[in-house]
Amino acid sequence: MTDPIDYRDTVFLPKTDFPMKAGLPQKEPGILARWQAQDFYAELRNRRRGREKFILHDGPPYANGDMHIGHALNHILKDMVVRTQTLLGKDAPYVPGWDCHGLPIEWKVEEQYRKKKLNKDEVPAQEFRAECRAYAQHWVDTQREQLKRLGINADWDNPYLTMDFQAEATIVSELLKFAESGQLYRGAKPVMWSPVEKTALAEAEVEYEDIVSTQIDVAFEIVESPIAELVGAHAVIWTTTPWTIPVNQALAYGPTVGYNLLEYDGRRYLVAAVQNTAFVDRLSKFVGRDLNDNHEVKVLDIPGTDRQFFQGSALAGTMVRHPMHELGGFFAKPRPMLAGDFVTTDSGTGLVHMAPDHGEDDFDLCKANGIEPVFAVEGDGKYRADWLWLGGEGSVINPKFNAPDGPICSALHAAGGLLAASADYKHSYPHSWRSKAKVIYRCTPQWFVPMDKPLDLNRSAELVEARVSDESRPSTGSGLRSLRETAMTAISETRWVPEKGQNRITAMVEGRPDWVLSRQRAWGVPITLFVDRKSGQYLCDAGVNARIIAGIRENGVDGWSDERAQAYLGSDYALADYERVTDILDVWFDSGCTHAFVLESGRWPDLQWPADLYLEGSDQHRGWFQSSLLQSCGTRGRAPYNAVLTHGFTMDQKGMKMSKSLGNTINPLDLMRDSGADILRLWALTVDFTEDHRIGKEILQGVSDQYRKLRNTFRYLLGALDGFSDAEKVAVADMPELERYMLHLLADMDAKLKAAVNDFDFNTYVRLLTEFCNEDLSAFFFDIRKDCLYCDAPTDPKRMAYRTVLDTLFHALVRYAAPVLVFTSEEVWQTRFPDADSVHFSDWPEVPAVLDAALAEKWSSIRAARMVATEQIEPMRREKIVGSSLEVEYTHNGAFGDVDLAEIFIVSAVHQGDSAGAVKTTNHKCGRCWRHLPEVVDDGALCGRCTDVVGG
Repeated sequence: MTDPIDYRDTVFLPKTDFPMKAGLPQKEPGILARWQAQDFYAELRNRRRGREKFILHDGPPYANGDMHIGHALNHILKDMVVRTQTLLGKDAPYVPGWDCHGLPIEWKVEEQYRKKKLNKDEVPAQEFRAECRAYAQHWVDTQREQLKRLGINADWDNPYLTMDFQAEATIVSELLKFAESGQLYRGAKPVMWSPVEKTALAEAEVEYEDIVSTQIDVAFEIVESPIAELVGAHAVIWTTTPWTIPVNQALAYGPTVGYNLLEYDGRRYLVAAVQNTAFVDRLSKFVGRDLNDNHEVKVLDIPGTDRQFFQGSALAGTMVRHPMHELGGFFAKPRPMLAGDFVTTDSGTGLVHMAPDHGEDDFDLCKANGIEPVFAVEGDGKYRADWLWLGGEGSVINPKFNAPDGPICSALHAAGGLLAASADYKHSYPHSWRSKAKVIYRCTPQWFVPMDKPLDLNRSAELVEARVSDESRPSTGSGLRSLRETAMTAISETRWVPEKGQNRITAMVEGRPDWVLSRQRAWGVPITLFVDRKSGQYLCDAGVNARIIAGIRENGVDGWSDERAQAYLGSDYALADYERVTDILDVWFDSGCTHAFVLESGRWPDLQWPADLYLEGSDQHRGWFQSSLLQSCGTRGRAPYNAVLTHGFTMDQKGMKMSKSLGNTINPLDLMRDSGADILRLWALTVDFTEDHRIGKEILQGVSDQYRKLRNTFRYLLGALDGFSDAEKVAVADMPELERYMLHLLADMDAKLKAAVNDFDFNTYVRLLTEFCNEDLSAFFFDIRKDCLYCDAPTDPKRMAYRTVLDTLFHALVRYAAPVLVFTSEEVWQTRFPDADSVHFSDWPEVPAVLDAALAEKWSSIRAARMVATEQIEPMRREKIVGSSLEVEYTHNGAFGDVDLAEIFIVSAVHQGDSAGAVKTTNHKCGRCWRHLPEVVDDGALCGRCTDVVGG
């Protein structure tokens, strides 16, 4: 008996040096270095010059700390936008930027001072700003290298920085456009204030946390009222901010609220009727016994009526006195009771104490009644030293200062004004997102941009020539729209992705107060205004403004100084007559101007205004999206963007917010070191980034499995195309049905991928690509044609057609994957074409327009039948009746023309019958292709095809 012949050397197995093991952490830096050596970004700009533009304007992250997972997601999405638009053939430059001014950086520099036991206020301002500038530059350089490692293709050598002198000069120029068009005013209003950071804060700089506060009930004796019986009674207010009582100037009642007069311990108390029970409960807790059980609190009848309540409107003209009135001065003056539509009975007593310094409703109601703020609380949260009660004490955000046994409550109790106090009220309260300390509403002189003043864009000669259409202007009044109205129109004309973003920003702009521009800090762009000491009006002189802008362009923010002030004013004005404003601008105004100094300046000639897209997290509806919108609408009459795309926030694997204290953070730098940037990119582009999404060890393992399957698809294509040339190509019309069907699927996916790009639907983009590779190629097409590739003659028309389609697939898939797997796609491309240009210079692939609905329907049925066959055969394999499906003869109850179902089902033979079924074949096995065929005379012998190929 002779040994069987080994035919392995006659089989045409795939050949490639492309490894199955990726080794991304080792390979990616080398690919990145090659791109940098080639100056890839500049070369791409040269090749795309003259084509249709697509401008994504980068929202500046703070130059503060290492890149975190949010940075990574954000920049991967931006890179995906730019790369897919580039792939579509557009010129899509990407200029990255950083926000370099503001509290986050100043706070970090101050932290360094505190460690050295230094006081920032004792350091010359110019020296402090220099340290802030150096700190920001350090983190710009650090983050830039970290973001490069992600494979982000950007103009890294020429980023924009808000601290560049040219940028600072442009920000000043944009501010002065507001001034020249009459859109600035200085006024005293309550604004969010951080006593720790000693500055006003924007809403976007505030976050809300649940806290437990002291709640108190305080009695104000009624000293005058049109209802005579109320005189001598006490109006009761409830508050969770005891520190505002020393600044009280009035009480507010609800005109439609019903009030009772209660009697307890010889005193009468005025309280909203619906809050009687809650008020008595707090009293009971404070005195240590249940007053309800003993009926110690009585509801009194209203004299002269048969009722026990009256409408709040009857309280008009009532006056009360402060419980600390014996201090005299400010506290001795009677307080009016005022009608307030904002008064509710959801909690408290239905009476609200008014401190116009420390609340928006308080301020507005008191202002309307001639009551002005008194500015009792200083910037550090302490009362003024000359304040009669608690002068020089605080801070007002200190829980101990507000506690039931603290100085405020103790003094009120001694004066007989404290009815109840307990440190147990749970509620949400605003905190500075930087220091994490509580913030307060504090009335201070600030600079504002009015939201509802008629906006005349033509008043400033410096304004950009961009006007709203006459048709969109109101037909009444001045014919001019306000900033709010202009912004609302711009919102409606902008594309928002997802669409709910439009509702979110609409609600914010619709109800927002005037824009507070000023901050009381050192590191920022100054509010470059001179204010007339007599009139209080700011100077609006084009010549002065031009000199200021030139000075900032030459010297940066340090150019706004006392030493240069007279030079700016020139010979027409005397510095002694003017106050030089020392506040700086809200950092959101800085970043809101980036469209001006990046897109319009000409420093980056590849860019243009407006941007096609802004892309940031959903929190920027109240931040950068909104500040850019308001700044541009105030100077240009429209939004600086045509579309806005938002993403959610990254949570841990359980859906919890990431926190260092919880130990659930994912460091993108560690992830790239261990797994590679392409894994991180694939994760970012597979999650539904428009919502909050998750990352974790198990999720990343799934992403790695997904990557491995994609990599194996490319490895198979490279191996199967070994030695392929144009001479082997077959025309589509001459291809078998299966190949034409695969081209149909490719063309169908191609259209869907383009739609996903236009919708910025990258989750769908990656899903379509991976499902096509896994289900249509690996599990179907490659599986069926494996026999053809390995065993047919190289000149066989079917094998040539198969390889032609594989070549088409390769060119398409590597381009589709390039924006996602930027390193792997380059590795794949260079493996096949080592001397070619980068794949990232390529345009969108041109795929054959083979869209055949009838063919697709037919092969969809064939695939369904194939699945049934596989389900029938699998038990036979599991029970070891057969070793492979090639040992099976299958009975099928349908026909598909001349399609070789045995080849499609990968079985020995397919017979027609009434029902599906599978049996083990008696045919012998070909020693080369392993198919079991009637023509094989004995196991190990060759079938007719293999005989021809081997003998060929």
